[in-house]
Formats: sequence, structure tokens, C-alpha cells
Amino acid sequence: MRRKIWKDLPAFAPQAASTDRMAIASVQGWRLREPDSGRRYTVLRLETRGGLTGYGEGGAATSAEIRDASAAATGRRPNESEYIRHRLAAAPAMEAAVNNAFLDLQGKASKTPVYQFLGGPTRFKARVLAGLEGENESALEAPLKRAAQQGFRAFTVPIPTRDAMWRMQAYVDSVRARIERMRSLAGPDLDFVLDAAGRLTPGDAAFVATALEKNHLLWFDEPTEVLTHDGLARITEESVLPVGLGRSVHEISVFQNLLRWGAVDLLRPSLGLNSMVKIRRMAAIAETHYVAVAPYHDGGPIATAAGIHLAASLPNSFIQQVPFPGSERDAAMRAELVSGNPETAKDGFAPLVNKPGFGIDVNEKSLDRYSEEKV
Repeated sequence: MRRKIWKDLPAFAPQAASTDRMAIASVQGWRLREPDSGRRYTVLRLETRGGLTGYGEGGAATSAEIRDASAAATGRRPNESEYIRHRLAAAPAMEAAVNNAFLDLQGKASKTPVYQFLGGPTRFKARVLAGLEGENESALEAPLKRAAQQGFRAFTVPIPTRDAMWRMQAYVDSVRARIERMRSLAGPDLDFVLDAAGRLTPGDAAFVATALEKNHLLWFDEPTEVLTHDGLARITEESVLPVGLGRSVHEISVFQNLLRWGAVDLLRPSLGLNSMVKIRRMAAIAETHYVAVAPYHDGGPIATAAGIHLAASLPNSFIQQVPFPGSERDAAMRAELVSGNPETAKDGFAPLVNKPGFGIDVNEKSLDRYSEEKV
């Protein structure tokens, strides 16, 4: 009974007084899709009764989920993140968008950058990781060279798709050849992450991890979608290659189990499924296990800005992933959506933006132009 009362309390929290100028008056949503990659994400604009606007981004969402987020946020103050977390628990992408927009509003209202509002900075620049796209080496070459020219010094490399008829050793040889090819193109002193995107079984992932130990990767990302203790133990106990997990997880209890089992070397909560407030709670738990955090990101540039502010505020932040489109049309769209573009680097780091809120200006005309639907 006690647990039920605790869960029900947020639903009965009273709305702000009608004279409160910081209460949310309206919510506008855009469902965006990049033209070539097909990458989808959702942007929300929250406007207060006093006319202040804040922006937040989450993963792909339905029109119904956007309307539910609007109903949950309207009449609330930007400091009611716990109410939103409970109210939108079934729609994690919208919880992320609303609560991040809340932080943007609070930063603007207090005239401080979000990372300062969150108690930072713990550092004055954030290490960034370019997420490369491409099905084969030739498709990866041009994005890799452009990313290196734009100041990135760490990159994700997608694992080759495995043909079921391949012998395992032949497959491992193809993975190693891809990593070595990328290193030869990029030059010395650059770091690589092998991104398996959950495609492998625990047994195959363990074989690959052991075989690639001498390639000195930063880590092996999402080697399998199996998140059980016995499945992950096959990987972590047979190899010293660090493992990053969690891109599909939005429940703190799941991360607690991964940490308790010693099954993860790097926590990878998705910016599209988890708000900055929620990731900070995950990071606090990870810190007690001496585990660093490197949020996964496959969304838009507003979430990139949020991720850099988050990295600046977390003592155990390791690196922030930034999508690096293989298509010029996708890159142009991302640059057009915001000014003060946060998706650049210098010697592998992104500088902090010392402006109120997220420190970016959102181009709503571009949101309209690229939106599949405006809600």
C-alpha cells in the first residue's frame, strides 16, 4: 500500500497558480526525419506564461505521445522534473524532451548555462566521439576523413554484418581488417570504438572481444542485446576489452543490475530515451562502482548541445557521442536547425558554450521545413 501511494502522489500534484509567469502555457512539437539516413527525433518547444521559451529533444515519438507530453507539461513549473518523470514513464522519449526543455528554461531564467545550473563545470571542455555511418569501408572513408578534419579524435566504427555462412574466424578477420583500414586512413593517435549495435550473440561477442584485445579499442559497444548476467559474463570474463552497454535502457534498475554484476565498463544511456536529470541519477550510481558514463546519441543537434552540458556537469563523464552524418544533406539539415552549432570539435573536445540555457538558437522555420508532422 505504501508503494502505491508513493507512485500515485505525483499525479495529484497541484498545477502552478494562474499568476505564475514561469508556468508552462503552451507546448509545440515537431517530428523530424533526416532526408538520407532516415534518423528520427522529436523536438519540443515549451513556452511559459511570461513568454520565455525552452527547447528539448527526445527520440522518435508518435503524435499521441506528443499530445500526452503537452498535457503533462502545461500548467507546470520547470522545476517539476519528478512529476514529469512519473507522468511520462511510458513515453521515455517525451520525458527526455520535456525535462531537458525544463532545464533550458531554468538556465535562461537564471541567466546561466545549463551546466552551471547543474552544479558544474567539472571540466571546461567535453571530449566527443564522432558516430560514423556506413555499411562498408568505402562508405566510411569520406565521413572519417571529414570528421578528423573537423577536429574529432575518436570515432565509432560499425561492425560488419555477419553472413550466417561465414566461419567465425573469417568474420573476426573481417572485423579486424575494418579497424586496421580505418586506422590507416585516419592516422596515428586516434581512438576507435567498435559498434556492434546488439547484433551478436553473447558467445560470438566473446569470441570477437578476445580476438580484438590487441587492437586497443576504446571499448566494444553494445556487443549483444542480451542483458542477462550469464550472457554478459561470457563476454566480460573472457576478455579485457572494455564493454559499453545501455543504449536501449531507460530504467535505472536495469543499470543497477549491470553495475552490480560487474557486466559493464562504460554506461551508455541514450539521450533520446533519458533526460539529463535521469542520466545524472544513473551516473551517480555508476560513480559508486567506479564506472564512467558515455551517453549514446543518435538524435539531433539540440540533444548534442544537451549532452555537452551534461558532460560538463558529471564528474565521471568519459566522452559524449555526436552523430556524424555520411550524407551532406543530413549534415546541412542539422547545421540549419540550430545556430551556435555544437557538433564541432577541436583536438577531440567540444568547448562549453557560456550562454544561458543550452546556449543555442533554434530555427523554427527549419523545424517546420524538415518536420514530418507538427503537433
